Amino acid sequence: MENTLYLELEAGRVTIEMRPDLAPGHVARIKELVRDGFYDGVVFHRVIDGFMAQTGDPTGTGTGGSGQKLGAEFSAEKHVRGTCSMARAQAANSADSQFFIVFADSPWLDGQYTVWGQVTDGMDLVDGLRKGTDDSGMVTDPDKVVRMQMAADAA
Repeated sequence: MENTLYLELEAGRVTIEMRPDLAPGHVARIKELVRDGFYDGVVFHRVIDGFMAQTGDPTGTGTGGSGQKLGAEFSAEKHVRGTCSMARAQAANSADSQFFIVFADSPWLDGQYTVWGQVTDGMDLVDGLRKGTDDSGMVTDPDKVVRMQMAADAA
């Protein structure tokens, strides 16, 4: 239960199994942010149909974060449907708090982004997130994270 994460959406609960074997530093930081309530109320600011849904920016613009950059923990793990991976800028060591969940297999991401988890239940809810209306995927009326919590902490 210590590596099970609940992502509560307005439509219901998404369960994510975290992968400290792949990305121990990122998993530890996400747990810290979750337990601090950092993600609660944050929107899915960028959602591209058939590709991915991104959240973790408290400003909702795609440029914000928690203020703590993380060193890359790239692995050979594949980006398959439901993979949770860290968003980053061009620099490899620029991930912070933003992450994305892929809707479909995305092999062009493999080895270039830190994979830290996998959706094990509720992927249909992720599929239902409002999509962006232009090429950037920015959503004008985005869905939000109601709450994120570690299963070990859930009441």
